[in-house]
Amino acid sequence: MVITNASPKSFKTRPPVVVIMGHIDHGKSTLLDYIRKSNVAGGEAGGITQHLGAYEVAHVPEEGAGAGKSGLITFLDTPGHEAFTGIRERGASAADIAILIVSGEDGVKPQTVEAYECIKKANIPFIVAITKIDKPSADIERTKISLAENEIYLEGYGGDISFVPISSVTGKGIPELLDMITLMADVADLRANFDAQPSGIVVEAHLNPKKGIAATLIVKEGVLTSGMHILADDAISPVRIFENCYGRPIKEAKPGRPARVIGFDKIPGVGSIFHAFKTKKEAEVAREIYKEKFASDAEVAKKAEKIKKDIADRAASSISSVSSTGEKIPAEAPTVTIPLIIKADTVGSLEGIRHEMKKLVLNGVILHVIYDGIGEISESDVKAGMANPATYILGFNVEVDPKAAGIVERSGVKVKTWNIIYKLVEFLAELVKENKPKVYVDEATGTLKVMQVFSKAKDKQIIGGKVQQGFIKLGSEVKILRRDAEIGRGKIRELQQNKKKTEEVNEGYECGLLVEAKIEITIGDKIQCFVVKEL
Repeated sequence: MVITNASPKSFKTRPPVVVIMGHIDHGKSTLLDYIRKSNVAGGEAGGITQHLGAYEVAHVPEEGAGAGKSGLITFLDTPGHEAFTGIRERGASAADIAILIVSGEDGVKPQTVEAYECIKKANIPFIVAITKIDKPSADIERTKISLAENEIYLEGYGGDISFVPISSVTGKGIPELLDMITLMADVADLRANFDAQPSGIVVEAHLNPKKGIAATLIVKEGVLTSGMHILADDAISPVRIFENCYGRPIKEAKPGRPARVIGFDKIPGVGSIFHAFKTKKEAEVAREIYKEKFASDAEVAKKAEKIKKDIADRAASSISSVSSTGEKIPAEAPTVTIPLIIKADTVGSLEGIRHEMKKLVLNGVILHVIYDGIGEISESDVKAGMANPATYILGFNVEVDPKAAGIVERSGVKVKTWNIIYKLVEFLAELVKENKPKVYVDEATGTLKVMQVFSKAKDKQIIGGKVQQGFIKLGSEVKILRRDAEIGRGKIRELQQNKKKTEEVNEGYECGLLVEAKIEITIGDKIQCFVVKEL
């Protein structure tokens, strides 16, 4: 909330918020690490010991705007894997400037285009960083062409998008990249109302086993100070344990700067807007207003979802598939449900996993998340998994606590952990594939029209006819059709053509055959050979 009648003096320059986006293997993490390690704000010793979602650096431009003057730059550390599209979209909308990384070795990849679309949607200026130029196979000109082929036009290549070739190994080009960010920020004249009620964005949230629920915030308006109370979604926290991005205690956080607050009563949503209040009572009143609005919005959404489900159910019940030979496949297919319990280190990680799971759609397989949450895999998680032997407990960037590990060892509950998200996703994809229910269909191979019935003894009949379609084969299972409707089934026990035994008779030829069936075959019936195939 911004004070609308604020004095012009209330609006002051703030640091730019920068997001680095692009393909997972194009050097985003190494670029962030190099910047952080070589140029941390205020000469802070050490570094970030866990993923906080944002940090700031001090940069002194050598020439041009702001030369010789130290300025702060806040970087949003958004995950680079395609699973985090939603987070990246919010990251771009929370940022003032974007850096689109493209490998000088590989050129544009699908994730590069996806990140570019996020930047365009957020409508913020951006710089292209061509990475890995220290590699022997890097080709900057080829990368520029690759960008142009994907309608990303750099300066000198039909457009006005600035670019900087960089190496996160040698550091080449990184000072120029930071200079360009500073110049863009100066041109944009980024300002915020320092006298407004403090508000901003939650960029990460996680459960600290020792301290409680922590959230990393970017302040957008006002000055967040110790002693206030924060409301984000319906989560409240006192601003008591208040740290900068390097874990140092602070008393205030000004616009454009990241801060971590510990002590939320529940985990706030990543990307949610927070507001700060002077008292806990004010925050609680605001929460009640939020809950009322959320309840009404949720009710509308619930009704809409029910209508969509009803429509989908009706559509599904009317659909039937047909095989290549015209055989109808029943719409009703068996379903396999795989129960899952998922634990992750942060809300952002959980959201990424959920996003990726939506892509794992396979008819007949349902990934049913019993529940998910933040924090290590606990004893209660394992006990919940024991209720159904089919349950998998999956962990991302979390450990199994010692008590839980003992139960896992004794009970055989299926627990798996990863620290790379696409490895977790690969496991789920394989699990879905392995559990796909087998659906079988009868595929016709040939049809014979009965022209003569020679004899019948118990369930064996000798008949003569002409193959109208495909071929008739000795030993085949057959359907007996009368007026094209199936009246029974049987099997070809003997087959002759021109009074000689044969294995197969093709279309257009006459033959005699002994059919074993409980149904009495008559002239005019059809004998259809078929094979059972798995779809």
